[in-house]
Amino acid sequence: MIHVCSLSRLQQTVEDTGARHVVSLIGDEARLQRPASVAPEHHLWLCLHDISAPLEGYIMPGEQHVATLLDFVRGWDRKAPLVVHCYMGISRSTASAFASVCALNPHRDETSIAQTLRRASPTATPNIRIVALADRLLGRQGRMITAIETIGRGVAAEAGTPFRLDLE
Repeated sequence: MIHVCSLSRLQQTVEDTGARHVVSLIGDEARLQRPASVAPEHHLWLCLHDISAPLEGYIMPGEQHVATLLDFVRGWDRKAPLVVHCYMGISRSTASAFASVCALNPHRDETSIAQTLRRASPTATPNIRIVALADRLLGRQGRMITAIETIGRGVAAEAGTPFRLDLE
């Protein structure tokens, strides 16, 4: 299973879930400390910001970021949970968790995954650029984008509450 949280809840979420793999989607604005129980080779840090269009001084999610995420997730042995986090636990992390479940379940309907995401997190507002890049890389022909558009923006929050997204 995949757990999603904010940076402030990372250490506690890893401890509570027994996760041994972590994906960090944090721009260079945050100081990130890998949880001690996670081996360096099981920690993927993608340095990017929560933007969907170019903005000077910020790192926009790119195809290589998403390809690296998908490769990392496919290499996860699933013996212990995976934690995906960003600064707030609302946009980059939820998009990446959605993309990960789509990648690991190539025949599962995108809309059902998006609806499961919404039930798990009322605040989830997946970064549409990450979703669009994953859709293209996974050959989902726009269905991932449509599924996320269908669930709409999440409710406003200062940070997302940690949640679990099952793979099946």
